[in-house]
Amino acid sequence: MLLPVLAGRAARLETVRRVVVIGGGLAGIAAATVLAERGAEVTLLEKDSWLGGRAGAWPDQLRDGTRFQMERGFHAFFRQYYNLRQLLRRIDPELGFLAATTDYPILTPTGNESFAGLSHAPLRNVATLTWRTETLGLRDLIKVNVPAAMEMLRFERGHTYGQFDRQTAGGYLDSLRFPPLARQRLLHVFAHSCFNPQADMSAAELLQMMHFYFTANYDGLVFDVANRPFSDCIFTPLGRLLDRLGVSLRTGVSVRALVRRDDGWVVETDRDSVSADALVLATDVSAVKAIVAASPTLDDVSWRASVDTLRVTNAFAVWRLWLDRPVAPGRAQFAGTAGVGPLDNISVFELLEDESRDWAARTGGSVVELHAYALAAGATDTEALKRELLAGLHTLYPETAGAQIVEERFLLRQDCPAFAPGSYAARPETVTPWRGLALAGDFVKLPFPTALMERAAAAGFLAASTLLDAWNVAPEPLWSVALRGPAAWKKPA
Repeated sequence: MLLPVLAGRAARLETVRRVVVIGGGLAGIAAATVLAERGAEVTLLEKDSWLGGRAGAWPDQLRDGTRFQMERGFHAFFRQYYNLRQLLRRIDPELGFLAATTDYPILTPTGNESFAGLSHAPLRNVATLTWRTETLGLRDLIKVNVPAAMEMLRFERGHTYGQFDRQTAGGYLDSLRFPPLARQRLLHVFAHSCFNPQADMSAAELLQMMHFYFTANYDGLVFDVANRPFSDCIFTPLGRLLDRLGVSLRTGVSVRALVRRDDGWVVETDRDSVSADALVLATDVSAVKAIVAASPTLDDVSWRASVDTLRVTNAFAVWRLWLDRPVAPGRAQFAGTAGVGPLDNISVFELLEDESRDWAARTGGSVVELHAYALAAGATDTEALKRELLAGLHTLYPETAGAQIVEERFLLRQDCPAFAPGSYAARPETVTPWRGLALAGDFVKLPFPTALMERAAAAGFLAASTLLDAWNVAPEPLWSVALRGPAAWKKPA
């Protein structure tokens, strides 16, 4: 659905406004694009040497001389990522670099689950999955806590966060009384897809994700994948788009502090100072907190306290393996996993993108990537983690047990936002107390359901529109799944 916007606004700025966007991830790029399209003079500052933030890719080289782009992990482009797709259509109107998948399998040692063959009717899909899964028999269904389960269909922002934000996701899942195998195969994916552990994640956030991805999603649970590295098909073209729009792109620049003045803003970096009429702060959680802490002129006590409540969730690991033999025919491009220790999914990269496909064809090997989300706090023994991940791969893909690892890349990162129980009320929004400063990122509170890359792109659009609104310029249209669940309580007349 298209969210309503105010009419009667100018198409472009009549007076040039200088805007600095801090952060070159999806949120920052989305904001910079819209502002430049409306006539703003935009400078984008990014601390890395490449665009994309946590979705970006950087150049690397194997020992045999093969050049490739390394990324922080597989990304699925679900069909209801409407705002992200609106951004990407600016570089490829047909989205030709995205290839459709046919299934979203969940693999476990005791059996698998499939999200293939579902319709574009969410309620029918709920019935279909319940009917065809072997993990829910009649006796199991009788034991299910129906009122608690119905909350998956009753999402409404005020009600859901008011009733469930202080409860943990794990506690809510316990209350459903699903059999362990059904919970593992059908619900595990939602609990882990935003990197947060069930014991430290808001049940309301879990219910919002179920609503966004499943019970309000008329586009199905299968998704599209990029057929080339993100740097090639997304962020290099987006960089060229920004250049055509006149954006001054400065990479390798770290922002230290913001200074509020009567006539605008000053951004202090590790190289120089940049003056602006307005700012979009679109970095990750740790950088936002550091910049705000070093900016005393951002003196609204309540807002500073709100930013201070933000934190990152547990670390996650990405382990890409170049193997000397192929995986078995028929393996999925991407598969979620459960019941195999810390392993959360397996990606077969030669089935995804051209660089890995070329390497596999030349060598007869395979490029496999293993992910582990929401690692236990303080998990620092990477060798032990690798052993567990490899054991999980061998359990689910036994043909890899005899494979030799030709080369590997291992990443351990901790910079994804936490959605902790009780955190929603204090979470900052795109609007700030100051005219000319907007906040963007996948951690901000948005007025409609969303998640992950789509949350970042939507927040960037909304932040740009927040600035444009003060200048009486037309905002960027925003799209959303249904705002309320199909069984949400009716609002009073």
